[in-house]
Amino acid sequence: MTQYDYDLFVIGGGSGGVRASRVAAALGKRVAVAEEFRFGGTCVIRGCVPKKLYVYASQFHEQFRDAVGYGWSVPETSFDWKKLVEAKEREITRLEGIYKRNVEASSAIAFDTRATLVDAHTIRLEVDGRLVTADQILIATGGRPSDRPALPGYEHCITSNEAFDLPELPKAIVVEGGGYIAVEFANIFHGLGVTTTLVYRGHEILNRFDMDLRKALHEEMEKKGIRIVCHAVSKQVVKRGDGRLEVHLNTDEVLIADQVMQAVGRRPNTEDLGLEDAGVKLDEATGAILVDDYSQTNVENIWAIGDVTNRVQLTPVAIHEAMCLIETIFKNNPTKPDYDTIPTAVFSQPEIGTVGLSEDDAAHKYPNLEIYRTSFRPMRNILAGRDERMLMKLVVDADTRKVIGAHVLGPDAGEMAQLLGISVKAGLTKDDFDATMAVHPSAAEELVTLYKPTYLVKDGNRIG
Repeated sequence: MTQYDYDLFVIGGGSGGVRASRVAAALGKRVAVAEEFRFGGTCVIRGCVPKKLYVYASQFHEQFRDAVGYGWSVPETSFDWKKLVEAKEREITRLEGIYKRNVEASSAIAFDTRATLVDAHTIRLEVDGRLVTADQILIATGGRPSDRPALPGYEHCITSNEAFDLPELPKAIVVEGGGYIAVEFANIFHGLGVTTTLVYRGHEILNRFDMDLRKALHEEMEKKGIRIVCHAVSKQVVKRGDGRLEVHLNTDEVLIADQVMQAVGRRPNTEDLGLEDAGVKLDEATGAILVDDYSQTNVENIWAIGDVTNRVQLTPVAIHEAMCLIETIFKNNPTKPDYDTIPTAVFSQPEIGTVGLSEDDAAHKYPNLEIYRTSFRPMRNILAGRDERMLMKLVVDADTRKVIGAHVLGPDAGEMAQLLGISVKAGLTKDDFDATMAVHPSAAEELVTLYKPTYLVKDGNRIG
C-alpha cells in the first residue's frame, strides 16, 4: 500500500479549506493546508467581513438623522475614511490569526506558501520547492473579481479588492454591475457621502432575485440619491488632465467620477495550479474546476469546493460543501450539498433577506401558487420621518401549502433570512406560519399574519 505524507492536503486557506482541514484533522487524519496570501480567504480578507464593517459605517449618517425624530440633538458630524480603513485592517488581521491558529490547534499543518500540483498525489510547496504527497487533495482556492482587459482605460478602474483600501475617499464614483457586490458597494459609498452612480447592462438590478424585491430596492436607492442607469455599459474610461475619470457609456452619455469600480462578476482561481499536470478538467467557458454532485473532480482523489467550482459563490456554501466532503471521503457516508434552500442576504440599504424560490422561478416549477405580499413603513421609520418602506413576500405551493420562497426587504432583513431559512428548509406550510404566534410589536410579525393571498398564479399567469 502506498504511503503518503498526508491523508488530506488542502490548497487554499479560506473558509471552505480551513473547515475541511480542521474537521478532517479532528478525525485523526494527517492534514496540511497551504495558503499563499492570508488565511481567511476572500470572506475574511477582501469580502464579507470588511464589507459588512463598511456597511455599518455607511449607515450612521441616516441613523444620526433618524435620532433627531426621537428627541436627540445630534451635533455636526464628520467622517474619517483613513480611520475606518485602519480599524478594518486591525479586525481582519485579528481574524486572520484566529483562522490560522484554529488550523494549527486542530493538529493540521499550516503552510504559508503557494502550492501547486505536480501529479495526482504530489504537491510542490513554492516557498522552497519541496515536494510532499497526499492520498486526497482538496482545491479550495476561491475566486477573484472578473476583469475587463478589453475595455479601453480599464487600467484606471478598481475592483472590490481595491475598494477597501483606497488612499482617500472619492467625491464621486461610478460602480458598474448589477449583482449584490455592485449594489452593496453603491450603497456603502453613497452612505459615506460619495456621489454614486450604478451602471448595469440589464433591465433591473439583482438578477435572479425576486422581481418585487429588485424593483422596490431600486426605488429606495434612487430615493436616497443613488443614480441607477440600466441598459447601459461602459465602452471607454478616459483619465483627464485633472486626474478625474470620464466614463463613456454605450448610450453616448459621459459620466465624470474620481473612481470607477468594476463589479461585473467573479472568476475562479485556477491558473498556474498544475491542474493540467494532474489531469483535472476545467470548464472551458468559466475556467472553473468541474466536479460531480459530491465535489469530486474527474481525478478520483482530487476534490474541489467553494468559488473555484463556480457553483454558488457564498461563504456558508463553501463551508457546507466542506462538511459534506468530509462525510464523503472519511466517514463512508457520501453526502451531496443541498443548494435548494440557501438563505441569502444583500446588505444594501435597505437590506434584502431571502430564501427559496422567487415568484418567477416558482411559477416554472409549480402550476398553482399563492402569493402573500405586504408593504409598509416599519415602526422605526415613523418618528424618524423616514419615507422608506418594508416589503415582505411569501411564495406558497397552493397544492401542498408548503412555503417555497420567503423574501424580505427592510431593516434587519438579513437576520430574518436566517430564521426563515430554518422554516423553509424544514418544509413548513403556510398553515404552520399561520399557527405561529406573532411577536408584537415587530416587523417580523407580518410573516405570520398574512392570512389572505394577495393574488394567485396559475400556470404562470397571475390571477387577481
